[in-house]
Amino acid sequence: MGRDSWRVRLRLVPWWMRVLAVFVGGRAVSTVLVLALANVQGANPWTAARPDYWSFANLWDARWFQLIAYWGYPSELPLDDAGHVAENAWAFMPVYPFLVRIATLTGLPWNVASVLVSVAAGLGAALVLYRLMTRFLDAGQALFTVVLFSVAPVSAIMQFGYAEALSYLCIGLALLFLVDRRYALIFPVVAVWSVTRPGALAFALALGFHFLLRLRRRRVDPFPARERWLLVALGLFTAVAGLAWAGIAWAVTGSMTAYTDTELAWRAAYIGPGELAPFTPWFTSADWWLGQPLGTVAVIALVIAFALLLVTPWVRRLGPDLRFWFVSYGLYLLAVFFPQSSVFRMLSPMFPMLGALAVPRSRAFRVAAVVVSIALQLGWLMLCWAVDGRDWTPP
Repeated sequence: MGRDSWRVRLRLVPWWMRVLAVFVGGRAVSTVLVLALANVQGANPWTAARPDYWSFANLWDARWFQLIAYWGYPSELPLDDAGHVAENAWAFMPVYPFLVRIATLTGLPWNVASVLVSVAAGLGAALVLYRLMTRFLDAGQALFTVVLFSVAPVSAIMQFGYAEALSYLCIGLALLFLVDRRYALIFPVVAVWSVTRPGALAFALALGFHFLLRLRRRRVDPFPARERWLLVALGLFTAVAGLAWAGIAWAVTGSMTAYTDTELAWRAAYIGPGELAPFTPWFTSADWWLGQPLGTVAVIALVIAFALLLVTPWVRRLGPDLRFWFVSYGLYLLAVFFPQSSVFRMLSPMFPMLGALAVPRSRAFRVAAVVVSIALQLGWLMLCWAVDGRDWTPP
């Protein structure tokens, strides 16, 4: 009787307050883990030993965003001693750093403002994720999806000086509007997303799949001409937006390959300079890590496993549009991304897939899922965020 009464009272709490409580709880867990690691962090290229939370939250690429906010982008690409394009600011997009710069006008230090902007965006993403999940799951399952999102292995990134949280908000909004067929609202979301984090090009492919499905089902699910033309326009707009940052880099630097050359500079530390050959980076990386033939076999096995995952009942419960996004983003990563320690963060835009883990109602399963997630989060922070000497495992 007491348990039933508690459940009734919980249902009376507005949905956004429940999401807020869950998200704050997740951030509290991450904060404890981060502070524990900061307490044993040695001196590194970004901070002195045992840094405070705000400094520790702005390691790695966070400093690139600060440079962009105050000094912008180079008009000439920096070159290394061999004449190849070196790491530079063009690998990072401008929306997040300039939002943080605006926040600093209130008097907040950069390190504090960067974290607060990320947390605010992360909360927005959690609220949108809940609404998105209610299209497929009941309220309890939708809320547990937010629980998993809030304690996920890379969820601490939503309280660091990175642009991921803002991109999660864009992705969540775009998918919510797509599922609800509110196509006109996706245009401004894509416009912001395309200069926040890469991925809009993959969403263009998802829109194409959505169009074909609606065209196929038009006899049982009307697809008016106005919606067809609007969706075509949206797909073209998204494709152009997905390529826009590379075009901007070309216009400013005069190099047509400025953006891709800059991105390739990061993988050069592993395999040396090279050119972008689509759908080869995973095989190249697997060869570097595992050798042959194990490397090739591992990549093929991962692709098959991912395909099988998408047809499981739990994932199918999330509807075709979300699965279109998973397929499209997976193909995007397979085409351009060189897997190394950042692979965990790069996979995180598929966060709506956490809804599949919210389908089972077993309490033991849910407790285990949360415990495992927190343990993996600690592992990710230790491996990828904390700095250990000449660290080669960036987040």
